[in-house]
Amino acid sequence: MPLAVFALMIASFGIGTTEFVIMGLLPEVADDMSVSITTAGLLISGYALGVVFGGPIFTGAATRMPRKHMLLILMVLFIIGNTLSAVAPAYWVLMLGRIFAAICHGAFLGIGSVVAADMVEQDKRSRAISLVFTGLTVANVFGAPMGTWIGQYFDWRATFWMIAAIGIVSLIGLIVLLPTQQNQAPTRLRTELAVFTRLQVWLALAVAGLSIGSLFAAFSYISPLMTDVTGFNASMLTPLLMLFGVGLVIGNLLGGRYADRAQVATLLTAQATLFAVLVAFTFTSQFQIAAAATLMLLGGAGFATVPGFMTRVLDKAEGAPTLASAVASSAANAGIAVGSYLAGTTIDAGLGYTSPLWVGAAMAASAFAITFASGRMDRNGRHAKQVAPAAESPAPQFSVDKPQ
Repeated sequence: MPLAVFALMIASFGIGTTEFVIMGLLPEVADDMSVSITTAGLLISGYALGVVFGGPIFTGAATRMPRKHMLLILMVLFIIGNTLSAVAPAYWVLMLGRIFAAICHGAFLGIGSVVAADMVEQDKRSRAISLVFTGLTVANVFGAPMGTWIGQYFDWRATFWMIAAIGIVSLIGLIVLLPTQQNQAPTRLRTELAVFTRLQVWLALAVAGLSIGSLFAAFSYISPLMTDVTGFNASMLTPLLMLFGVGLVIGNLLGGRYADRAQVATLLTAQATLFAVLVAFTFTSQFQIAAAATLMLLGGAGFATVPGFMTRVLDKAEGAPTLASAVASSAANAGIAVGSYLAGTTIDAGLGYTSPLWVGAAMAASAFAITFASGRMDRNGRHAKQVAPAAESPAPQFSVDKPQ
């Protein structure tokens, strides 16, 4: 695997850390900024909106720029965003810093996936994409817990200085290791937008949103589930979340390996497993050891879908994949927002902390159905090409020489 893919992975680690670490620092931020916890919580929502809208807007505006240059500009935005967060004298400056970092998130993972896939052979594309996203998953295991610890024992601003330093290391690595793709054909925004007239592109985006939305519908309320239902002490949440993160890493790597061999079959298997794990969780949540094991399986099944649906978006947007890949990241974050919202409404309705698991199961089943239908369209299209009668060749012409 090219070293440049690992440079992308380090950048992804920084992006994942800055996304997730704020959840553990809300009390410190709220106290320092003299705002309420709920106001501080808007930093999470603001970041999500930056991912959903900022990524595609930036990518659309820069479609004619070489992808390496786009990634370097995005990493500079990431460094600026986290530096602003570290020095923010007021809440609105901190929010601005979060939005800058979010724009990087939304576009970087999409464009980085295209670049990683282009640097390897056809049968290793999903594996290369999975390595890019491995940085994001490892951030759940080490980055966010480490950043939370630094913020709680030193100062929350020190956490963002640390993340900015990761960004600088990533920028240097990208400058040195990332090749400028000489064979990249310049594209126009109109060409990039044209791929969204393809039904299969929209189906792939729907699969992205529903697959990840299914996972986070359950995960958004995992803390009260594991404490109030399963009976774990709150002090056990950190190791439990690290166990979930280990599942993310393993599932992501396995999904990348097998999606290269059979993309649709791997997606369907991961989605069916995700559905089964979510249903099983409603029963295993009553028992601590079983619940902990199921939590790890949940992370594994959920992120096993990522390399497959990202590669599928690139395949279906063939010819102009850059904007589509950024929109795929936005679709995934939109799915997270929808899944979390629906899960919250079931809790508000008095259905208990296991109800988000059923929301996730319904979304996983929907993702499975769309993937199955999209796969059938692939097969039908190939079959139609195979059985289409060959164009009739013109009848041979014979000439008779006239006597001289």
